[in-house]
Amino acid sequence: MALSPEETTRYQRHLSLPGFGAAAQESLKSASVLVVGAGGLGCPALVYLAAAGVGRIVIVDPDRVDVSNLQRQVLYDSADQGASKAEAAARRLRSLNPLIRVDPVALRLDRSNALDLVRSCDLVVDGSDNFPTRYLVNDACVIAGRPFVYGAIQGFEGQVSVFNWRGGPTYRCLFPEPPEPGTVPSCAEAGVLGAVTGIIGTVQACEAIKVLAGVGEPLSGRVLIWNTLTMASYVVGLRRDPGGRTITELPPEGYGETCEVPAAREEIGCDELRRLLGAGAPLQLLDVREHWERVQEMIDPSVHVPLMRLETSFASDIAPLDPAVPTVVYCAVGVRSLRGARILRERHGFSSAVSLRGGMKAWSSPAPLDS
Repeated sequence: MALSPEETTRYQRHLSLPGFGAAAQESLKSASVLVVGAGGLGCPALVYLAAAGVGRIVIVDPDRVDVSNLQRQVLYDSADQGASKAEAAARRLRSLNPLIRVDPVALRLDRSNALDLVRSCDLVVDGSDNFPTRYLVNDACVIAGRPFVYGAIQGFEGQVSVFNWRGGPTYRCLFPEPPEPGTVPSCAEAGVLGAVTGIIGTVQACEAIKVLAGVGEPLSGRVLIWNTLTMASYVVGLRRDPGGRTITELPPEGYGETCEVPAAREEIGCDELRRLLGAGAPLQLLDVREHWERVQEMIDPSVHVPLMRLETSFASDIAPLDPAVPTVVYCAVGVRSLRGARILRERHGFSSAVSLRGGMKAWSSPAPLDS
């Protein structure tokens, strides 16, 4: 697909780059990319894919812009609060590069649409922030025969790899099975340095461009790990597991039934908790968030013991609580509290300790949230 004079002018730095040139730019022009998630990783990846001249970009994200996103999701500004992320991102990218096509899809990637969306594009960039979506992306890419660029971040560290490229390793070669519920905190729980998402998302864009343009050596069979506190980065090898490529169809369950949805006995919903509190039922609450979170809002009355301190098992910290009384543990979104409730049950004899599903985010929301 030949470049127009306007494209030749816009992409001249690529055209003059040794080893890239017109052929690689034309490959980008004819390519299509599905970006799953327009958040911390998706935003920088989208910016550089659009600026590079990828002909068609599909953005899949069901969320709306929240003020807490603006610390790292650089496609949005304060005026975008409440707007669809997919739509807001598409508007910004069209303004950045009117020569490409950008299709927003304001839906959650799930079994009903994953295969069609993946098959509609040449490559997938995974900017999701949860394990069920990552496994769904992987399995759909294996079935559809599409490569995907993986990225993950937490705290000050991130990692990138290219999966399912020319018969190379898949995500299931790196992580064959999902982790146990509550064992891996989300970015909302563990925090993340905003600039780290920019670094990792930009590396994802670079890998996608290399694959699409046919230049360089993509990170297939290798995982790049980058610690920004020390600025140490290293690459580890990843072997291909033939069992990771045996997927021929999406299973009826496993994307959301694992990783993030714990057993019902471990949780209590906000409506049920409000009913119990209103009825004056014997009940005690434990807040396992950090102090700075608690001063913003809390459920009163409640005992406060941050999870990191609770894990050290200081009995004096939980002395105000009675193991014989039903106990509800809460945090920001319901991940740390799962761990906290298990600590109470397993180490301190709180046999009826449960976690508040969705945490303070769900408690403060006027509408039910997905668990």
